[in-house]
Amino acid sequence: MRGLGSFLKDAYRLARPYFSRSDERWSAWGLLIAIVVLNLSQVGLSVVLNYWRREFYNSLQQKNWSAFMDLIFVYRQTPSGWMPGFCELAVVFIGIAVYSVYLNQWLQIRWRRWMTTRYLDEWLADRAYYRISLTTDHAAIGTDNPDQRIAEDLRDFTDNTLTLGLGLLSNIVSLASFVGILWGLSGAVEFFGVSIPGYMVWVAIVYAVIGSWLTHLVGRPLAALNFRQQRVEADFRYSLVRVRENMEGIALYRGEHEEQGLLLHRFGAVIGNWYAIMRRMKLLNTLTVGYDQVAVVFPVVVAAPRYFSGAIELGGMMQTVGAFSQVQSSLSWFVGAYASLANWRAIVERLTTFHGAIVAARAAAGQDFERVDSPDGTVRLHDLTLALPNGTKLLEHAELVLQPGHSVVVTGRSGSGKSTLFRVFAGIWPFGHGSVQLPGRAFFLPQRPYIPLGNLRHVIAYPQPADSFDRATLAAALTDVGLASFAELLDRDENWPMRLSGGEQQRVAIARALLARPDWIFLDEATASLDPEAETALYRVLRERLPNATLVSIAHRASVAAFHERRLVLRREEGKPGELVPGDILPAAAD
Repeated sequence: MRGLGSFLKDAYRLARPYFSRSDERWSAWGLLIAIVVLNLSQVGLSVVLNYWRREFYNSLQQKNWSAFMDLIFVYRQTPSGWMPGFCELAVVFIGIAVYSVYLNQWLQIRWRRWMTTRYLDEWLADRAYYRISLTTDHAAIGTDNPDQRIAEDLRDFTDNTLTLGLGLLSNIVSLASFVGILWGLSGAVEFFGVSIPGYMVWVAIVYAVIGSWLTHLVGRPLAALNFRQQRVEADFRYSLVRVRENMEGIALYRGEHEEQGLLLHRFGAVIGNWYAIMRRMKLLNTLTVGYDQVAVVFPVVVAAPRYFSGAIELGGMMQTVGAFSQVQSSLSWFVGAYASLANWRAIVERLTTFHGAIVAARAAAGQDFERVDSPDGTVRLHDLTLALPNGTKLLEHAELVLQPGHSVVVTGRSGSGKSTLFRVFAGIWPFGHGSVQLPGRAFFLPQRPYIPLGNLRHVIAYPQPADSFDRATLAAALTDVGLASFAELLDRDENWPMRLSGGEQQRVAIARALLARPDWIFLDEATASLDPEAETALYRVLRERLPNATLVSIAHRASVAAFHERRLVLRREEGKPGELVPGDILPAAAD
């Protein structure tokens, strides 16, 4: 964890954009000012109640029934001025308290909505999400569990920032309001022959300073523990999601025992860190609860000498006790809010490091491969060096020209770098350098298609909007790829990633290509889950429905190679850069 100054700067940098640059800044300031006014009104009512309490207890001591009833139900002229009744004060206080919370929640959700939109924009722009996922340091701060940081940390940041900020402001104003009252009520006390005016103010300051120092001493490790707790909780939750997403594979492997072991191992990290938080919170709660309990009787004991000496009446003593409690409580805000502050600090740290990872990933975009649009529809790789994240070179100074209308199949041993070359064509691989010239209308089909949530219409049309195609067009595409039985299910919203088999998902991907009608189609073993006959049928459909499209396929089967005019083999020895060499379109293409 960084120092306090760096932490406060980070919190300011996270909060400032919404109130200074967003389209909602004026309404946000309006809501914030209204909330501040309501919170300060609560402080003002506390001051009124402090004087009301003196008059009320004096009426009890004097057995003044008329004053007692007036001070509860209506109003009364008192030495302190016109004093409203408790009922009126209660109604006003309830209204202020209710709308203070309501407007606070309103501002929270608007602020969270804006920050969530902003973080999603930055995370998805320039494929920062993908670049972050390629980090070789799996313990890297700022790159783990982006879902939690966007969904939970942003929610907690807006909540805690408003709660703690308004709490601090209210306590500062309360301190300023009551310290003068307490000073006037305290009188002076002789201490070793020295007269100390407003002695109860000084007692409250000493009491709060000691409590705050001890609280910080005991609770200091909580910020780091909370940071780790958020991380291990997210890791455990992600592991559960992975089991849900891969149920069939786990069932086929009969890997339940292994998965349970992995889940319990991650849950063990949750439990272990939680126990550390429990032990630290036990010490902190012992201190804060004891501190609060002593604070109940402490002002009475301090004010009792003046009451018993006759210097003040019961009402004056109760007003003094109330003022002392307010001053002590304001000075001790740090004590009561320490656990929340520690959690807030962990949240700020997580959001700051996550934002830093996004900025670094986006800054790196465009600094690796030089990508240019092809003026003649030709694909060219010039002086291309392709590497893995650990620096291992897959290709070095490679040259390649692919002409439109001349389809190419790329083969090579597993691990030689074929899929990585596919990612270079797609413009998502950041490790390496060189020039990549690609026409604009290109479509990429990975081996494992992405199946989004939603109805089947959305699944088939992806990444285009679902309403881009009419029902007949979608049904025709499904029929072409052998999924005619699904045409009646276009409006059905199911768990399609689980409903569709691997082969059916690859058929869906081919249907998307038919709908997009690109000039170039890059396929990375995009039909590998299908039998050779089905694979041949789909390639035939691509040829028939898109006769002008050029295919660039990464594949091993000779049945696929037969649909291409040219073959390239990526050959690479272990630990050395590989090379792209021409090959024959023969059954031997399946090496």
